[in-house]
Amino acid sequence: MTMETRIDLMQNAFGAKLAKRLYAVHTLVQPALPHSLQNLVMLRASQINGCGNCIDIHSKEAAAAGETATRLNLVAGWRHSTVFTEEERAALALTEEATRIADASEGVSDETWARAAKYYDEDQLIALVTLIAMINATNRMAVTLNQLGGSYEPGLMQAVAGS
Repeated sequence: MTMETRIDLMQNAFGAKLAKRLYAVHTLVQPALPHSLQNLVMLRASQINGCGNCIDIHSKEAAAAGETATRLNLVAGWRHSTVFTEEERAALALTEEATRIADASEGVSDETWARAAKYYDEDQLIALVTLIAMINATNRMAVTLNQLGGSYEPGLMQAVAGS
């Protein structure tokens, strides 16, 4: 089975406009949350959704920003590792429940929400929920359009968004 991209968003004028607007939402979220946390959240949601393109982007962006290989390699198993702070664990738990919302009848549990609210104020919670929603939308677009991972170079998203 040959995997080929169905539509390259950045080569399609409408797709490029849409991608830039999705990235613009991310730029609104950026000041509210630590950059390292954003990368972990986007990486974890992308792992859950099986989005090779987004896993490629967010793991490489995180590494370029100084994230350690140990932490990147343990994101999928964060519950069974010692390298994440309690604040990061709360955000990763929220990410998982919000990403797997269809898998749980209650969606995000009150316990998970309370844990996140212990570490993040309302603006940060809004930013976190928005970040999770946007990466899930991006994952679904990339998987549906068969955007393939493996060739991303750090900084490319910022360069494309600025053009």
